[in-house]
Amino acid sequence: MPHSVELITTIAAALGLSLILGFLAARLKLPPLVGYLVAGICIGPATPGFVADVGLAGQLAEIGVMLLMFGVGLHFSLGDLLSVKRIALPGAVVQMLVATLLGMAVAHYWGWSIGGALVFGLSLSVASTVVLLRALEDRGVLDSVNGKIAVGWLVVEDLAMVLVLVLLPPLAGWLGGTVQPGSGSLWSTLATTLGQVAAFVVLMLVVGKRVFPWLLLQVSRTGSRELFTLCVIAAAVGIAYGSAHLFGVSFALGAFFAGMVMRESPLSHRAAEESLPLRDAFSVLFFVSVGMLFDPRVLLEQPLQVLAVVAIIIIGKSLAAFLLVIAFRYPLNTALTVSASLAQIGEFSFILLGLGIALGLMPAEGQSMVLAGALISIALNPLLFHAIEPIQRWIRARNNLARLLERPDDPLAELPMSTDQQHLSGQVVLVGYGRVGRHIARALREQHRPYVVAEQNREIVERLRAKGVPAVSGDAAEPAVLIQAHVARAGTLVIAIPDALKARQMIETAQALNPGVVIVVRSHSSEEAELLAKLPGVTVLLGEQELARSMSALVLAEAKPTAH
Repeated sequence: MPHSVELITTIAAALGLSLILGFLAARLKLPPLVGYLVAGICIGPATPGFVADVGLAGQLAEIGVMLLMFGVGLHFSLGDLLSVKRIALPGAVVQMLVATLLGMAVAHYWGWSIGGALVFGLSLSVASTVVLLRALEDRGVLDSVNGKIAVGWLVVEDLAMVLVLVLLPPLAGWLGGTVQPGSGSLWSTLATTLGQVAAFVVLMLVVGKRVFPWLLLQVSRTGSRELFTLCVIAAAVGIAYGSAHLFGVSFALGAFFAGMVMRESPLSHRAAEESLPLRDAFSVLFFVSVGMLFDPRVLLEQPLQVLAVVAIIIIGKSLAAFLLVIAFRYPLNTALTVSASLAQIGEFSFILLGLGIALGLMPAEGQSMVLAGALISIALNPLLFHAIEPIQRWIRARNNLARLLERPDDPLAELPMSTDQQHLSGQVVLVGYGRVGRHIARALREQHRPYVVAEQNREIVERLRAKGVPAVSGDAAEPAVLIQAHVARAGTLVIAIPDALKARQMIETAQALNPGVVIVVRSHSSEEAELLAKLPGVTVLLGEQELARSMSALVLAEAKPTAH
């Protein structure tokens, strides 16, 4: 038997206790991740009894971050990222600036140095990708417009934090910290960093986009499932490590781009399924590692400071994000979803804290306060997502507030006055212009059938209007959007988004305005399909069934009768 089994002990204690406490949390109607965080506190150095290896737990958590970001990349193409750039880029930058200034103001009030205040503010400005993805996946909205905006927003934050982590050492002396030996000038460091990141992105998008899908295809031809799984995991972890070692970008960002280039493979869906169990297991270890770093004494010794940190994370950041999204004239639901997504902090905050302490910028007490804020915000984050619908109803019940927030005088929320009348009577109202919606629209154009598109992504609506396609911007679950699409005079309503709850709301609105309208709905699961099919006048198409029907028809058409 080996003399040291710290790795096995840490994994066994973390997963075993997480299972028990996660199950108890679920039975108490709390998110399971609350149990995972408490499990980390129990086996951490701040509580009596068994203490797991914090360093090993942190490294295992990094693997979870890599696999999770790789999975996101498999579902999030470069086109998705570019489609939300107009809101994600300025939104992330302004929101980070607001949160950083709030944190600096509080730290200055406590008497901290400018360097400590800057590190403190930046650590509160960036949200956890792991927490966000878990929340979006649990609610089935990762592939929705709101999910793409939130993920794109965090990708921009991650890119910004890569620059911060590289620029902080040469700036440490000027900020009152320890001058690092061998650190170059600020401008040379910035140029080197930008050059490395640009080289990595170009290499992945130009070379990796061709090499890795080809490699995945070659491995799949062996017929070995374990080799295929090994190829997926090796690509995720290997590219993440190589990107950090060679180009200076984070593990998470490297894994994200690895998933993006692997998405070009026709086997990307299988790759996502094969990596899912490992992603789930290691993401649990991430939450456990956060709990292990937390010292509960800070809640008793500095309760007001912790309260201020939590207020900045949950209220300050969320309010800034909410107002920014509203200012960009996105729907209320999008604003609430994005603000809830950002109301927590995570992995980059911990990395930045460690660097700030190593550079002599951050006081040790700051780490405990930020960790307390992270723990509390992560635990409360699922509850904030559950509060989106009640808050939305509360706002809409107050007419003046609703009119102020619901995109007043938005030109994209109404069809232009010059719209041809043939699109306003007997037309097809197409909700959603994603991967499915685009194919439906192409078929309608080929058959010269008039149609109007209702789409949440404003950039897509602008592009459609530039091509002469009638389109309105907004969440079609809101009656005003379908009214603007003239559903009252439409012949058919096609709902091409995979959201059963919103689909039900759209159906109710459409049938109230136009009882004779033909409704066709897309569904992802048989359970959703059965519920929607019970509604009168609704045809539900389930992806697997339609694929099987098409393949069967093709096989039967090609089959030749055998002679007897």
